[in-house]
Amino acid sequence: MTALDRYIVRAVLGGVLMVMAVLLSLGALFLLMGQQDDIGVGTYTVWNAMAFVVSNLPQQAWALLPIGALIGALLGLGTLARGSELTVMRAAGLSPWRLARAVAIAGVLLVGFGAVLAETLAPPLQQMARQQKAFAKFSDVSFAGSGEAWVRDGGLIVNVERQTGEGLFGGMMVYELGADDRLLAIGRAATARAAEDGAWRLEQYAESRFEGDLVEGSRSAGRTLQSNVSAAFLGIAATAPGDLPSASLWSMIRHLEANGLDSREPTFAFWSRIARTVAPLFAVLLALPFVFGSLRGAGAGGRIAVGLVLGILFFLLQQMIESGAVVFRGDPVLLAWVPTAVMGAAALFLIARTR
Repeated sequence: MTALDRYIVRAVLGGVLMVMAVLLSLGALFLLMGQQDDIGVGTYTVWNAMAFVVSNLPQQAWALLPIGALIGALLGLGTLARGSELTVMRAAGLSPWRLARAVAIAGVLLVGFGAVLAETLAPPLQQMARQQKAFAKFSDVSFAGSGEAWVRDGGLIVNVERQTGEGLFGGMMVYELGADDRLLAIGRAATARAAEDGAWRLEQYAESRFEGDLVEGSRSAGRTLQSNVSAAFLGIAATAPGDLPSASLWSMIRHLEANGLDSREPTFAFWSRIARTVAPLFAVLLALPFVFGSLRGAGAGGRIAVGLVLGILFFLLQQMIESGAVVFRGDPVLLAWVPTAVMGAAALFLIARTR
């Protein structure tokens, strides 16, 4: 990497760092405001809420990184353009693709940073925050475990597997206890779905019931389970597919496919996670052609406005696809890559047209 490359990389990363600091401050503020209704429930205090916000910052940083990279690159490169430094570089014989190579180095560093956040820091911290919140809010219900949730509700002990959809969990073990904590029955459901009336709909349910010295087995297509353990609680204690690291999502996909179950949602979450991690590379490249065009002499406000518009379009496209990927039964791998692919194609097309 030449001195010129290092200079451009510093300019881009400096702008991204400043923008991410602002975005994370706003994100933390909105997240804290969202905790106000929960403060005072059980033993959940203001300090618990603040700890919850801090533990969720790595996840927020990863989610906001593509938008922050785009706006930060516009600011950093725009500063070089306003000082005519990019013009001097072009006059010295550097092509747009040569400048794009230097910008891409900054993008690769951001991708590496995002991968560390997405795969090592964000998931365990977010999971810990959710579990601590659940423990504080539902002090009369205990749970333990990582990934899977063990929950006790009076005479029921429930072991629920990872969340695979909205109100849908990959499986549930139900242990029924008597007044003297003697085990009365053990049941296993292939899937567990939360109903609107607060009950659970257990599908493909098999049960072993203990009567004295006898064990009576039974199977049924489904069972309705009444419990104070709500889907809202398990949604805190367990982890949704979109919040799992890639390795855990891959294990979930293999498990579902091996058992003949629908794996589209975790498959989409897996590839969407990879695509969103790669997105900052194309975000910083997309900023380059803009600073050679109409934004070359624009102020910081104009570049921020353009970055926000492009970032919001990327976010809306991503949310629209995430909402419809499973509903419309499209190819989850293809749909997961659409927002990032559109951004990458736009960046390469505009760089090629830069004169």
